[in-house]
Amino acid sequence: MIRSVVFDVGETLLDDTREFQAWADWLRVPRHTLSALVGIVVAQGRNNAEAFQYLRPGIDLAVERERRERAGHGEKISESDLYPDVRPALAELRRLGLWVGVAGNQTSRAAELLRQLALPVDAVATSGEWGVAKPDPGFFAQVMEFAPGAPDEILYVGDHRDYDVRGAQAVGLRSALIRRGPWGHLWADDPVIAGHGVWVLESLEQLPGLVRPG
Repeated sequence: MIRSVVFDVGETLLDDTREFQAWADWLRVPRHTLSALVGIVVAQGRNNAEAFQYLRPGIDLAVERERRERAGHGEKISESDLYPDVRPALAELRRLGLWVGVAGNQTSRAAELLRQLALPVDAVATSGEWGVAKPDPGFFAQVMEFAPGAPDEILYVGDHRDYDVRGAQAVGLRSALIRRGPWGHLWADDPVIAGHGVWVLESLEQLPGLVRPG
């Protein structure tokens, strides 16, 4: 039985299009160039942050993010960035009595912005606040501290085969993959997903029917 459902952020709850476009504009490169480079590193199973190294070798994204903030072009998360199934799905999970959380590889600032959206969740946290990022087991140890239930009663939902599905399963959590964004579409039919009993979702609104208590 599932007691808690914890969601990744980018391309699970949020459409990352606007943020990647903002980065391309900040770095003064065509938006399709950054998108293509992200696609390449994703297909190679690498961190999407590595795409920025092709555009500006040696770039420190944390430093560059601070520069964006100081220039008035910092992180923004608004209602329009949410996928349309997010609020209905989260609200229904809570109505069913499940504990619902958000925890992803984002900055501390992103955590503040997510809380300002007042999503129907019990708690929000990010790797920037925890000081450890996926797929490090320490991140999922924090998830287990964060969410009620034994490991096999906690479901982690994300779009990334290695960071979300494998990372969660490595510490005994249940996992589900959402088929959207570049990673979700790339890996939805991957043998690792098919062979490990992972739920593959076309929409988050499928979740309540899968985890409904009793």
